[in-house]
Amino acid sequence: MSNIQNTNTADLAGAAIPPQLQAAAGAVSGLPASLVLLLASATGFAVAALYYSQPMLGILGADIGASDRMIGLVPTLTQLGYALGILLLAPLGDRFDRRSIILIKSAMLVLALLLAGTAPSIGLLLLASLGIGLAATMAQDVVPAAATLAPDAHRGKVVGTVMTGLLLGILLSRVVSGFVAEHFGWRSMFIAAAVNVALIGVAVWRGLPRFRPTTDLPYAALLGSLASLWKRHRALRRATLAQALLSVGFSAFWSTLAVMLHAAPFYLGSAAAGAFGLAGAAGALAAPLAGRFADRRGPQVVTRLGAGIAAMSFAAMALLPLMPPQAALWLLVLCAVGFDLGIQASLIAHQTIVYGIDPGARSRVNAVLVVGMFIGMAIGSALGSVMQSQWGWTGVTALATITAIGALLIRMRPDHLTAS
Repeated sequence: MSNIQNTNTADLAGAAIPPQLQAAAGAVSGLPASLVLLLASATGFAVAALYYSQPMLGILGADIGASDRMIGLVPTLTQLGYALGILLLAPLGDRFDRRSIILIKSAMLVLALLLAGTAPSIGLLLLASLGIGLAATMAQDVVPAAATLAPDAHRGKVVGTVMTGLLLGILLSRVVSGFVAEHFGWRSMFIAAAVNVALIGVAVWRGLPRFRPTTDLPYAALLGSLASLWKRHRALRRATLAQALLSVGFSAFWSTLAVMLHAAPFYLGSAAAGAFGLAGAAGALAAPLAGRFADRRGPQVVTRLGAGIAAMSFAAMALLPLMPPQAALWLLVLCAVGFDLGIQASLIAHQTIVYGIDPGARSRVNAVLVVGMFIGMAIGSALGSVMQSQWGWTGVTALATITAIGALLIRMRPDHLTAS
C-alpha cells in the first residue's frame, strides 16, 4: 500500500488500486475488461433480485397459503426497501471503503434471498423481501465505484457498460424467474439467486480494489449533506429534475400498458404486455453507446438527444387510436423501443454529469439522482392511472409527451448555466 501512496499512480479520484491494475488503468479502454465485466455483473445480479418475485406471485401465493393482498406486499416491500436503502445507505459509500460496503451488502443479499427461499410463512417472506430491497442497493454502490475507477476521458463509456449489466438484470430477471418457478418451483429461484450473488461476492473480494473514503462526516451529517449538495450544485438539480420528468412518462406508460392492451382494439393478455419488456433491450444496448458518445461530444448533447427521442416517441403514440389494430401494435412497439432508448441514454449522460460534480461525493450525488427518479416513477404511476381512466391512450400519451418535453427544455438551457 505504501508504494501505491508514494507513486500516486493508483489514485483515480480516490480509489486505491493494487499495483497489478496500475498498468491496465492507463490503457486506452481505461480499465481491464475483466474488472468492467465484474462491475457490470455485480449490478445486474443485485438489481435482478428486486424483480424475481413478480412473475412468481401466482405460484407463490397458492403454495404458501397467503391471500392476494398479502402476496401483493412482496414486491411492494422489496421496492420500498430499495428506495429506503438508496436514501439511507447509499451515501455511506463516501464515508467508508466502497469495496467493504459492497461485500457486506452482498452477504446481506445472500442471507435475505436464502430466507425468502426457505420462508415457511408469509410473514418471514415479507421480512425477507424488505431485506432483499435494502441489500440490492449494492448496485448503487457499484456504479459510483465504476465512475471512480474510470479515467475522466472514459467515464461515460465505463458507466454505460456497467449500466448495461444493470439494465439486463432488470430485463432478464422476470424471464428467468418465470421459467425457473414453473419448472423447478419458486423456492429454487431464490436459492439459485443466492448462489449467484455469493459467487459475485467472492469475485468482488478477489478482484475489486479498495477505495479511500472521501469524507469523515458522521452519519447524520452525511445524510444532511444530501440537501447541501442539492442546494450547492445547479447541475445536480437540473439532472435530477430532467431525469425525474422522463421517469414520469416512462412509469405512466408501463403501469397502464397491460390495461390498455387488454381493452379494445387489441384484446391481448398479460403475456403480451410482458413481452413488451423486451423493449428494454434497446436501453441496454444504448447504454454503452450513449456513454461513448458522451465522452466524445459531451453529456449535455446526449441528454438533449435522449429527451428529444423520448418526446417524439411518446408523441407518436397519439396516432394509435387512428390506426388499424395491427399497424397500431407495430407503432406501439417502435415507440416503446424509442422512448426506452432515449430515457436510458439520458440516464447515462446525467450520471456522467453528476459524477463529475464532486468526486468526493459520488455516492451521495448518485443517491440524489436515483431518489429523484423514484419520485418521478411514483408520480408517473399515480398520474398514469388517472389519465388512463379518464382519457385512455390520449391521456397517458399527453402526460408522457409533456413531461418529456419539460425534460428537453431543462436540458436546452445554455451549457454555461449548468455550472455549480
